[in-house]
Amino acid sequence: MKLGVLFTGGKDSLLALYKKKDEVVCLLTMISENIDSYMFHTSSIEITKLQAESLNLPLVLGKTTGEKEKELIDLKELIKKAIKEYKIDGLVTGALFSEYQSSRIDNICKELGIKCINPLWHMDPEDELNELIKNKFEFILTSIAADGLDKSWMNKIITEKEVIKLKELNKKYGINMIFEGGEAETLVLNCPLFKKRIKIIDYEIKMESENCGKLLIKKAELV
Repeated sequence: MKLGVLFTGGKDSLLALYKKKDEVVCLLTMISENIDSYMFHTSSIEITKLQAESLNLPLVLGKTTGEKEKELIDLKELIKKAIKEYKIDGLVTGALFSEYQSSRIDNICKELGIKCINPLWHMDPEDELNELIKNKFEFILTSIAADGLDKSWMNKIITEKEVIKLKELNKKYGINMIFEGGEAETLVLNCPLFKKRIKIIDYEIKMESENCGKLLIKKAELV
């Protein structure tokens, strides 16, 4: 099969890509004007261009205002573009538990006559984090919005030490360890598929409250 990956640059889409790497021919990224999009990851989405370069894979970009349901029409157009340009017959997503997202993407794929593939579906959260670390994925948090997370978590490589801490936060606050509830967003700086690592040169952390904030990347490059 020729597969495209619905690509956000976060840990889930990169791990899904890693699992299907031999069949992937392109990446699909949606740029949403709505930072609170129901469907799409928005944090540091511009870094996907550097990641695509490091992966040596073409990046198919789409744009949406992020209006609920209308953004699905925009997604369908993006997938149609990838089908036309790269002849994909399947779409890989990093969906784990979100029925809202996965069902809508699956319906679009069925309408377009291609398969929707979710290699991480219902994977145990701790198992996912351990697999990422075991395979030397370097990823950071680029936004937080949950009790127990604070500024110290931003721009920090997640290691076994942080996984232990996340287990503690899960017990104390009920935080989802892989951030499926919007507790945080991630960005992969390096992984086994990258030819070069991403280095953040300049950034700013903007906090709205003690437990809510974003990492704004002003400059990054491949090294």
